[in-house]
Amino acid sequence: MAVRRALDMIEIDSAVDVTCDEDGDELMRITRRRPAAVGATAPEQPAADPREVVSLRDVARTYGRGDSTVHALRGVSVGMARGSFTAVMGPSGSGKSTLLQTAAGLDRPTSGSVLLGGTDLTTLSEEQLTRLRRERIGFVFQSFNLLPSLTAEDNVLLPLRLAGRPARRRMAAEVLERVGMGGYAQRRPAELSGGQQQRIAIARALVSRPDVVFGDEPTGALDSGTATEVLGLLRGIVDQDGATVVMVTHDPRAASYADRVLFLADGRLVADLAGPSVAEIADRMVQLTGGAPAGAGSLR
Repeated sequence: MAVRRALDMIEIDSAVDVTCDEDGDELMRITRRRPAAVGATAPEQPAADPREVVSLRDVARTYGRGDSTVHALRGVSVGMARGSFTAVMGPSGSGKSTLLQTAAGLDRPTSGSVLLGGTDLTTLSEEQLTRLRRERIGFVFQSFNLLPSLTAEDNVLLPLRLAGRPARRRMAAEVLERVGMGGYAQRRPAELSGGQQQRIAIARALVSRPDVVFGDEPTGALDSGTATEVLGLLRGIVDQDGATVVMVTHDPRAASYADRVLFLADGRLVADLAGPSVAEIADRMVQLTGGAPAGAGSLR
């Protein structure tokens, strides 16, 4: 199911024309918008902050009705700056996973707006959201979600092929080299360690040059040494390549790699720390949970 979910995020859509040079480099992208219905009024777009790649404005998300209503997010407003690394933390049930899914266009808010570089995701159809996720968002999962029958090279190029875009081997070679896996292009997932598979997954997330990369516990299935390497890689693509990374994690040491750590509790944003230390993050989690935070002494 997880692999199917990953494929759904990069579903084929013919509404995009991509012009490339002879080597497969993208020169121009034209998205053909469907004409509005006669008499329809285009929704007013919230003004976007050019410094922010992702912006949530007064976002609420509820599930269920009546006595069974769950308030996963309650009026959350926050923006993630371009070229930054943001970690999201909180106790179990705090809303951190819902925040990531809403920011990535995987779930719709009950109210409020979610902007990706000026595009209000709440105004898009499911088809448009699928196209946006495929073109402008990269995903890195805890369980890697690589297709076992494909080589590392083919796994990396899969999003481009499903999108009908040129998928040149040199494009895979570039991102594989960037994540330290240049010599493993023809290996299949079963021939790779967990850390190597996660590096392949990061390369896959980067190959389409997305606006933002979302990580859902990307080091959760790794040992501490391998997790440190993966976190260093994520830090590197921000510092050296100008990428934007938003990562949900339960681990204070993992969160300390970020420029900024957001803390949620009961669906509300309760703290926003810039460049905190491991100790500061752990202390804040103790305040929120009333006990030792999970992972305080380990990267697992």
